[in-house]
Amino acid sequence: MGAPVHSVRRWCLSSWRKLRPVCPRPVHTQASGKETHFGFQTVPEEEKGERVYHVFESVATKYDLMNDSMSLGIHRLWKDWLLRHMNPTPGSQLLDVAGGTGDVAFRFINYIQAQKERLNRNRLHQQENLSWSDISKSYSQEQEDSLVGSKAVICDINKEMLKVGKEKSLRLGYSEGLSWVAGDAEELPFADEKFDIYTIAFGIRNVTHIEKALEEAYRVLKPGGRFLCLEFSQVNNPLLARIYDLYSFQVIPVLGEIIAGDWKSYQYLVESIRRFPPQEEFKEMIEDAGFFKVTYHNWTSGVVAVHSGFKL
Repeated sequence: MGAPVHSVRRWCLSSWRKLRPVCPRPVHTQASGKETHFGFQTVPEEEKGERVYHVFESVATKYDLMNDSMSLGIHRLWKDWLLRHMNPTPGSQLLDVAGGTGDVAFRFINYIQAQKERLNRNRLHQQENLSWSDISKSYSQEQEDSLVGSKAVICDINKEMLKVGKEKSLRLGYSEGLSWVAGDAEELPFADEKFDIYTIAFGIRNVTHIEKALEEAYRVLKPGGRFLCLEFSQVNNPLLARIYDLYSFQVIPVLGEIIAGDWKSYQYLVESIRRFPPQEEFKEMIEDAGFFKVTYHNWTSGVVAVHSGFKL
């Protein structure tokens, strides 16, 4: 029996990526004549990126406040669940794309530090007859290398979002293990096979070509690396779906106007959620990009889903 079409396609993609030269990509400025969606509007492909940029430039300073207001704070739980699902180990290298405000990266740093402290406590507990100076020295060394080489790189195309994230990191006291890079999810400014984990939370629906962002995620991950995407998805409870639609279209834009003075941006964000592929369709897109063992988990009845895949 012949190999399945998806397997052949993944093999071809993987072989091409390994053989292709590392060189700058050509920048096409001419109009392609193709159209895409911007919320419920149809726009030329060349315009979407700029429009999305202006949306997030507009909402950057109120982004965290609006997230709390729109989700009643539940977005914090979704991101906590993402980190538990990720379960990174000390020494992991994370790339968080479209993560300008730092929420996922900060949680990653906290998780690594907690794991390191737990491992150190267990090691000390298993050793007998330790003196006070030995214990003190051990904890001093732990403070000096609390991340064990782990690092989180936050990559976002929007400079205003990065600015907000940097300011927040200083305010919250994150002084190590973070890097901030301006970059496009469709053309990441990183070498091949550089990261252990790639995350994108509530960002992939805003890129013009989702398949290109997925291919870039595959490229920058090391063999064995993991792709994780947290995104709004298709609600699987009919009653909740009706309530969710009413809240999304009647309440969220109003909150955007009251809190951020920007009705249109939040109208777009709501519409972009409805245009994003449902769970099974997005799973197939991730597989087509070359990932294996692709799964997804629905949270809050499918209001959000986390998709996971591995580069093998």
